[in-house]
Amino acid sequence: MEIVRNDDGTLVVPIQPERSHIADEDADGPSGEAETPSSETAELTTRVLHPGEGGYDEALAQWDLEQNPDRPPVVSTARGRQEAMVLVHAIANSPDGEVTSALAALTDPTASGEALRHVLVGGVPSVEAFAAEIAEAEGGDPLPAHEATKIIGEVLGELDSP
Repeated sequence: MEIVRNDDGTLVVPIQPERSHIADEDADGPSGEAETPSSETAELTTRVLHPGEGGYDEALAQWDLEQNPDRPPVVSTARGRQEAMVLVHAIANSPDGEVTSALAALTDPTASGEALRHVLVGGVPSVEAFAAEIAEAEGGDPLPAHEATKIIGEVLGELDSP
């Protein structure tokens, strides 16, 4: 099952069911071994993760990888990172948070997308450092990590849409 990104930025992630261990004396197996459900009988469940929740950044990075599994490893360039910072700042300070028009202003959307993917791969500490770097370069207070991550997800979703 793949990760699904909803329009509101939430992610629906698959969760493996917990394995149950039966004590040796209570085991149903003939050899006294604990029986666990096979992968065929175990049902896969899902969980909705919201920006800022534990595991969200990692799930968003995984979702992005699932969108294009043949993509080479991400490489962040100075120019791409600079444009990505301006982009995230513009979206965060836009009254309507419009991603499409902000993307249209980019010189190199591919480099900006790669820079944002590079930020995601680093997890929460990387997103926090990126938000602080944006505040230093563009002014204002740093975005909370969950807001920066949500914007990054929206940008990547727009860049990857046909």
